[in-house]
Amino acid sequence: MSSEHLERKTKPADSRKKAGATTEEEASGLPRQAWTLLFELMHAHMRNFPALAAEFELSPVQAHVLRQLGEAPLAMSTLAGYLSCDASNVTGLVDRLEARKLVERRSSEQDRRVKMLVLTEDGAALRERLLERMAEPPEAIARLPDEDLRALRDIMRRALNPQ
Repeated sequence: MSSEHLERKTKPADSRKKAGATTEEEASGLPRQAWTLLFELMHAHMRNFPALAAEFELSPVQAHVLRQLGEAPLAMSTLAGYLSCDASNVTGLVDRLEARKLVERRSSEQDRRVKMLVLTEDGAALRERLLERMAEPPEAIARLPDEDLRALRDIMRRALNPQ
């Protein structure tokens, strides 16, 4: 769906406006319009994610796993939940990352039956390069004037950290 189509769907056409519609009524659609356009921008950018992952000889899911593993050891069952998949799928995925020496399985200190995933030194280095590449903005963002970029940055900060 193009952004023009989304804009038409989220912006009431003059022919659909109620007679005497107030600015308040029109503004009630603003959150939906903003979210729809933001979602479309992200969706368009994420179409390039498989190619980006391939630059690192990773599948998109493997790249997502490396991104998830950076903060702290992660239980394989938790990863399965993040990926919305069965634990057996995670086992195969981790087997392939482990074969490349990017992750290792360790027993949990609290429960030895639980397998924790930890990035290796090579995995952490690859993750860092992957995150650097993912942080490169799409052209649609990069070409905006600095004033707009500052405003967008500040808006996104407020949206992510509401006080």
